[in-house]
Amino acid sequence: MKYEQCLKYLERIQNLGIKFGLDNVKTILSSFKNPYQKYPSILVAGTNGKGSVCAMLTHILTLHGFQTGLFTSPHLVKPEERIRIGNRLISSRSFCRILTVLKAKIEELIAFKKLRSPPTYFEFLTCMALIYFGEQNVDMAVLEVGMGGRFDATNIVEPCVSVITTISGEHQKFLGESLSQIAFEKAGIVKPGIPVVCGVRQREAYDTIKKRAEEVKAPFFGVFERKGCFSTQKEEESYSFVYRSHGEKYVFSPSLPGEHQGKNAGVAIAAAEHLSTRWKRLKKKKIIEGIEGVKWEGRLEVISRRPLIILDGAHNIEGALVLKKYIKDFLSPPLILVFAMMRDKEIGKITDILFPLAEKVILTRFPFFKAASPEDIEAQASAFKGRIIIEPDPLKSLKLAVRSAGSEGRVIVAGSLFLVGEIKKYVDFPQISTINE
Repeated sequence: MKYEQCLKYLERIQNLGIKFGLDNVKTILSSFKNPYQKYPSILVAGTNGKGSVCAMLTHILTLHGFQTGLFTSPHLVKPEERIRIGNRLISSRSFCRILTVLKAKIEELIAFKKLRSPPTYFEFLTCMALIYFGEQNVDMAVLEVGMGGRFDATNIVEPCVSVITTISGEHQKFLGESLSQIAFEKAGIVKPGIPVVCGVRQREAYDTIKKRAEEVKAPFFGVFERKGCFSTQKEEESYSFVYRSHGEKYVFSPSLPGEHQGKNAGVAIAAAEHLSTRWKRLKKKKIIEGIEGVKWEGRLEVISRRPLIILDGAHNIEGALVLKKYIKDFLSPPLILVFAMMRDKEIGKITDILFPLAEKVILTRFPFFKAASPEDIEAQASAFKGRIIIEPDPLKSLKLAVRSAGSEGRVIVAGSLFLVGEIKKYVDFPQISTINE
């Protein structure tokens, strides 16, 4: 299939929604001789911080000269972003070739009743990634787990190290009402005898994960469980951190902004240390270089200095609190917020966190069937109605924000990575310098 046909096919299967279970992925990949068994993997689960930790680990391994596959979700602009070797995206040609072959194989499996239902969007792209990494003879694959863990498509692999970053009350509809239930699902990636690196601090969730590790005799390492192991220093425009582990002292300033990225870096360092003892020796200097040199778009990403424009997903309560702290620590008013989000998120709570920080809020939307309308968001943020403007078109909303801010102002685009992706289409084509024209 040609590229546009591939995108249309993926768009069609996106409506299949979410399905739990590994049967589809096992059946499909067995027909490709289980390519994921040819290389070692790292699984990274959690609520927030998964993508950043995956990016850090990939950069650390790449600096060591290892051919490292990276699979993440969601993408911002195009689906090829989900499948990379190091920081290099899968080519459109390879993407279409694998998609075409995979589609034909799935249709064959369904016709012969070996597959009971077609794979979901996430299952399909997971299979594509694992096949591609096998073709590329990667030394290691770093896999970001999707929403859950136990029944997630990525959980088909037997990792070298299992990583769980944070746990919060997101996706309760699918994963459970309590933090312990959500943690149990995320802990589904814990495998017998395989080390677990846990960055979770919330006690209820932490205890659930630790208990699961004990049940399957998986070595458990709590990244922040030792008193005084992690410290933060706020500087003029950023933070610096100290993390102590296994007798080593790591001093670093992550290239990714925000205090939370220091904690993500601590998780990545701990995972790298376990890889170093279980897989191949990694150098402390290159681990720090990986933390301080990694790039990961859409997370407090600065796309313009005059005016200052920052893109950040901030799609849940924890993400909104992180953004709020960054704004209070480093940004002075006035601030213009461009905001849109999914309708199944905790809109009222998130707007209560972010809207008081802005002089003006411009509500917009992105082209996705689960997007909340600006009017729905306004209705749940009635206390801020006096500062809200509705502009459904994302590009027009950004232009309006830039005009309102002036050259010395500050613009934050937040609420969903889907919104960030929509804006990034415009900052690349055309360049940001033409946005206010």
